[in-house]
Amino acid sequence: MKELIACCWLNCSECDARIATINNDDKLRETTAEKWKGQYNNPNITAEMINCTGCRMDGAKFNHCAECEIRKCVQQRGYATCADCPEMNTCQTVGWLFNCIPATKDNLLSLKE
Repeated sequence: MKELIACCWLNCSECDARIATINNDDKLRETTAEKWKGQYNNPNITAEMINCTGCRMDGAKFNHCAECEIRKCVQQRGYATCADCPEMNTCQTVGWLFNCIPATKDNLLSLKE
């Protein structure tokens, strides 16, 4: 189950894109695209783009996940998640996320337990 925690903290097992991909659920892809258009303020998100197997799993990635700076950093450094990085507490790449959603840091730290 820990493999379904994204590099940054997100729980991919609860992500609609992953659920739609795993279940090949086109209706969920459509509703997710509509929801994310508003969330990401991106009118170009389509149901066809809603394919992702999870941040740290092999396979398809949602556009944002494939381009994520946090994910790129973790991969370049050879870590599983930011929790493995000794610079996590002072990192500017993930620091903004900790400021916006403080629970993200706790979630990452729980992976070490």
